[in-house]
Parts: sequence; C-alpha cells; structure tokens
Amino acid sequence: MTIPLVDLTGKSCLVTGAASGIGRATATLLARLGARVLATDVNAAGLAALHRELAQTGLSTATADVTDPEDVRRAVATAVQRHGRLDVAVANAGVLPLSDVLETTPEDWDHVMAVDGKGMFLTCKYAIEAMRRTGGGAIVCVSSISGLAGQARQAAYGPAKFVASGLTVHLAVEWAAQGIRVNAVAPGTITTERVRALADEPGGPEYLTEMAAAHPLGRLGAPEEVARAIAFLASDAASFITGAVLPVDGGYLAR
Repeated sequence: MTIPLVDLTGKSCLVTGAASGIGRATATLLARLGARVLATDVNAAGLAALHRELAQTGLSTATADVTDPEDVRRAVATAVQRHGRLDVAVANAGVLPLSDVLETTPEDWDHVMAVDGKGMFLTCKYAIEAMRRTGGGAIVCVSSISGLAGQARQAAYGPAKFVASGLTVHLAVEWAAQGIRVNAVAPGTITTERVRALADEPGGPEYLTEMAAAHPLGRLGAPEEVARAIAFLASDAASFITGAVLPVDGGYLAR
C-alpha cells in the first residue's frame, strides 16, 4: 500500500487558535493539502483575514472561545454539520505569558490554565465524542518544549504545557481501540506574533537572544515548520503513531 506524504484530501479538520501563529500556519497548510478546514479563534478579525486568503480552498471559520465548553462543543458540531464528520482536530489555542513564579498572579495562573489546559481538554473531549461515532480520527495537541523540560520564566505556561503532553499520552492509550490517534508536537521557540512581540517587553530581547542560542540549529523556528509536523501526524502516513510528543525544536531537547 502506498500512502502519499502528506495527503489530507477530503479530511474534515478543526483547528483552534487559527487566527495567528502556529494555528494560522496549520490551517493554511491543511487547506492547501486538500482538507476541509474549520478554523476557530476568539479573534474574529484574524479569522476574517484568514478566510479572505483561503476562501478558494473551501476553508470556513467560526468564532469560538476554547475556555467555554459550549463554544467548543458548538465548533465541533459545526465541523460535523458542514463536512459530515470530524477526521482531524488540532488543539492549538494557547497564550504565552513570560513571567517567573513571583511575577505570576493567581489570576494569571487561572487564565493560562483555562486556555492552554482546560481549552485543550475540551477540544479533545468533544472531538473524541464526534470521532468515535464515525470510526476514528486523529488529534494533534500543540504542547511545547516547556511541556517536556523546565524553563525559566514559564511559571504558568510550562505547567500548562505539561497538561498538553500528559493529556496526549493518556488519551492515546484510552482511545486507541476506537481508532482514534492522539499525538502532540512540542515546538521550541517559534517566531509567532506573540514571540516577536517579546522584543518590546521587559527582558524580552535578552530572552529571545538566549533562546536562539539554546537551539543547536542556531535560530528560532517558523510556524510553517511546526505546521508540517502537525500535518504529518494528522495524516494517514502516521497511521501507526499514537501517544507521541514530537519535538519540533531545532535540537533544543537533545542538548
């Protein structure tokens, strides 16, 4: 059997946090690989811009807040309604504060855990509900190197990404028999809009310089490089891969 690398033709895909960064790059790539993509985000203007760029591919959008169970349930239901089923869910939505434990307030902790932790749980939960009705599917969670190893000034973000990594391996075991694969990518520092904005924040320029030097390839990554890994894990080319947390980190974790 020959499986093209990477073919997503006709696959029904949901991508959260798709208005910018890794999510936008992923929604763009999946659509260009033939998938029928529903892109969601809280940023309606960003979604509108994405739709204008990719309307010819059939990509559609829906505003949704991943911290709200009804919003996530509605997004999954919309994908099923528009495309007949859900084959792929990319749980990407997240926030990235840069603070140590003394600077991080309880409110900061709650917000990061709500988006990066609870939001990923809800996306997986309702995606699995849909996928089990149609014989399976693939979920890709966006974790981080901070979800596999400790980093300074990641007091809330890092633990939230450990949730992403942990959720991935547990759900992979739990749902393998139902034909549902669950994997994750663990990006290094990626030049998303949020990361580029760090250059204007206290301590940000120093952090970016340090992080570039910490990646053995000697640079930060691009969103499109992470999107390619996500597309592979979402595709049938990865049919015997589940429970993996794949570093896309320029060698950071190999040091």
